[in-house]
Amino acid sequence: MHPDRIRQIIKQVKAGKTSIDQAMEELKNLPFEDMGFAVIDHHRQLRSGFPEVIYCQGKTTDQVTAIGRRILEKGGDLLATRADEKMYRSLKREFPEAVFHREAGVITVKHSKGGPKMRGVIAVVCAGTSDIPVAEEAAVTAEVLGSKVLRIYDVGVAGLHRLLARRDDLRTATVIIVVAGMEGALASVVGGLVECPVIGVPTSVGYGASFNGLAALLAMLNSCASGVTVVNIDNGFGAGYAASVINRA
Repeated sequence: MHPDRIRQIIKQVKAGKTSIDQAMEELKNLPFEDMGFAVIDHHRQLRSGFPEVIYCQGKTTDQVTAIGRRILEKGGDLLATRADEKMYRSLKREFPEAVFHREAGVITVKHSKGGPKMRGVIAVVCAGTSDIPVAEEAAVTAEVLGSKVLRIYDVGVAGLHRLLARRDDLRTATVIIVVAGMEGALASVVGGLVECPVIGVPTSVGYGASFNGLAALLAMLNSCASGVTVVNIDNGFGAGYAASVINRA
C-alpha cells in the first residue's frame, strides 16, 4: 500500500469521514495478502520505499493480472518484468493507463505522484545494440522508481572512441549501469573513467564460448577497476533497482 493512501485513511478517520472499522477493513491486508498462488507484500513500499515488483516469467496471464490488480487497488505503482503482450493486454483492459515497454519486456502503471527524492542521474550504458533489451529493463526500472535516466547505447570497446566521446555525460552521473555481453570488458573501462559507483550487467549475448553470459559475468567480477559491482546475467531489473537505491537522497 502506498504511504499516501495510508495518510489519506488516517486523515479521513480524524475528520470523521471514515469509521475506525472501515479503516481497519482496508488496512487488514497490511502487511501482506495471501492469494493462494501468491503472497503479496503490500508493506514493502512502506518498508523499503519501493513497491513489490511482479516477475512474470513462469506465471500465467491470469496470475499476473490478479497480482497486478491487488497491488494497484492498494494504491501502489506497478512494475512487471519479463512480461509479454498477452499480459499487457489483460492489464490494459482494467487499467487503461498501463504502458508496455516492449523492448524491455516491462509493464508499468504509475499511480502515485511523488516518490523518494533522488540525488542525480543514472546513466545506462550498453556495449552493443543486441544488449539494448537488458539495458532498457534497467532504464525503465530506474525511471519507474523515480530516477532520471541517461541512455548511452552502442559504445562497446570494439570502437572505444564512441565511449570516450561521451565522457562528459558519464561524469555527470550519480550511478552508472554498464550492460555488456561477449567478453564484458566495458564495465572495467567505464569503471576506470569515473568516480561514481558502476553496476555491471553481463548479458547472454555472444557466441558459444561466451557460455550464455558466463564469460562476461566472470570478467566483470574480476574487474581491476575499483567501484565496479556486478549483478546476475541479463538482470537489468536488479541493476536498475540497486542504482535507484544508491541514487536516493
